[in-house]
Amino acid sequence: MSPSSHWSGALLLLATLLCCVPLQASGEGYLLNTGDSIRVHVYGEDDLSFDSLLVGHNGVISYPFLGDIEVAGKTVSQVQEALVSGLKPDYLIDPRISVSVVKYRPFFVNGEVRQPGGLDFQPGLTLRKAVSLAGGFTERANKKEMLVIADSASDREEIKVGLDYRVRPGDIITVQQSFF
Repeated sequence: MSPSSHWSGALLLLATLLCCVPLQASGEGYLLNTGDSIRVHVYGEDDLSFDSLLVGHNGVISYPFLGDIEVAGKTVSQVQEALVSGLKPDYLIDPRISVSVVKYRPFFVNGEVRQPGGLDFQPGLTLRKAVSLAGGFTERANKKEMLVIADSASDREEIKVGLDYRVRPGDIITVQQSFF
């Protein structure tokens, strides 16, 4: 096998793997919600660009000329499209806008951890890492099964998960006491 065909095969494998990886919080499928902060950059328009816009408790951001824009439950691409369509007819001829998440809403760990409370979300975070960020387990913690109320769950029902669970922004994690 020649070196160039080796690299071609490796690149093809890498491209295949990247296409098949499920979307994480930073991916296109991430839905914005209260507590997230987004960056809006309008090329050539510094007055319309913002490094950090907080999604308020009502799920909206306030934007010049357009007022309040509902962003909760939308992806960054949908917010970008809303900004383009809002600015295009009356304010800018050809707005070029990029929107990205700069800070995710926190998740919460409570129960049998040393430092319960809200923590900053980081993409790729597992429950094992989240417990470490919360100071680790107490000596009474059930280390095999935790409860999670997912922020995205409409029924807000607790589900049982293990340490490999992928934490998402807004999750409420409860580490219960072990009986033995």
